[in-house]
Amino acid sequence: GSSDSLILVDGSQIHYLPARDASPAALAASATAAVGPADGILINGQPAPPDQILHAAGPMIVEVRRAVDLTLVTPGGTPQIFHTAASTVGEALRQAGWTLHLADTIAPPANTAISGPLTVIYVPSRELNVNVDGKTVTIGSAAATTGAALAGAGLPLLGLDTSRPGPAEPVPSDGQIQITRVTESVVLAQKSLPFGSEFIASAEVELDHQQVLQPGQPGLAVSRLRIRYEDGREVSRQTESETLVRPPQSRVAGYGTKVVIRTTVVDGVRIEYWRAIQMFATSYSPCRSAADRCYPGTSSGKPVQKGVAAVVLRWYNYMQGQPIYVPGYGHATIEDVGGGIPGKAWIDLGYSDSDWQEWGDWVTVYFLTPAPASILNPLN
Repeated sequence: GSSDSLILVDGSQIHYLPARDASPAALAASATAAVGPADGILINGQPAPPDQILHAAGPMIVEVRRAVDLTLVTPGGTPQIFHTAASTVGEALRQAGWTLHLADTIAPPANTAISGPLTVIYVPSRELNVNVDGKTVTIGSAAATTGAALAGAGLPLLGLDTSRPGPAEPVPSDGQIQITRVTESVVLAQKSLPFGSEFIASAEVELDHQQVLQPGQPGLAVSRLRIRYEDGREVSRQTESETLVRPPQSRVAGYGTKVVIRTTVVDGVRIEYWRAIQMFATSYSPCRSAADRCYPGTSSGKPVQKGVAAVVLRWYNYMQGQPIYVPGYGHATIEDVGGGIPGKAWIDLGYSDSDWQEWGDWVTVYFLTPAPASILNPLN
């Protein structure tokens, strides 16, 4: 056609028309079909009213966009059908009164060209406030679940992180989402294990002496602790395992059972003894025994007089008849039982009522040979 010709495009039809003053509606009616109320007109690519009179002034392209049925499906609503002459899905939605946002879900996408009847699924996005890392981030999302909304906004839950609501739960109606950053660390901690003590007889150690045969050594265990932090604050620590690295070694003390015979001179008297003990000495006589009446006899049947001594029952069971020498008192044998003094090694020195002397002090008691076959050991 000439440089002043009109080109009429109506769908797949293209008509070259001579230039004349006319409206697009009149051109379309004479060349193709009448323009419907929902149809659209483009003049050189720009929207124009169908009844605008065209004054030919150079080449002109008049395009008739015939309206098609677009079915719009939105969440929870009934499908809407409307006629549209828009060229793309996005343009059709905007013409229908929707304000589109980047986070909206539109299928097919907003830039899809409309060439015939079409069904469009449209999920408008919602504004959500996400509390994370000490600040509030506002996001838009059309996702159905909290997890999908966070992931789509570039705030995915990482590792052990949690959210409220949970990632599989629906996006909350109040639009508030809380992310808690969760981390865990595993630490190894040493733990000292206390050692016990053993007390055993030792024939290598002299009677009434003690010797450390084996020093105690604490054991060592290593525990594995899992510490959990939420938003940088420790919320729990749990011992997952404990490994024994070195068992504790008991302290072993030996009390001596080895009898050593010694001689010495006490008060000018030479004696031979196998045991010498510091004891607290008191004295008694038949009528000075702190009893309700006078007791002239001893547990062994001998009379109470100088030369007999009393000890507590446990000692007496081992020592009855044992010869001893007490400085300042002289020779005696253990023949009687007394109550004793708690916490002290004790001996009660016998007298007759006529020669009684008062005692009340510590003294070394020598146990004279021969040593008995059964020895009370240890003494305490």
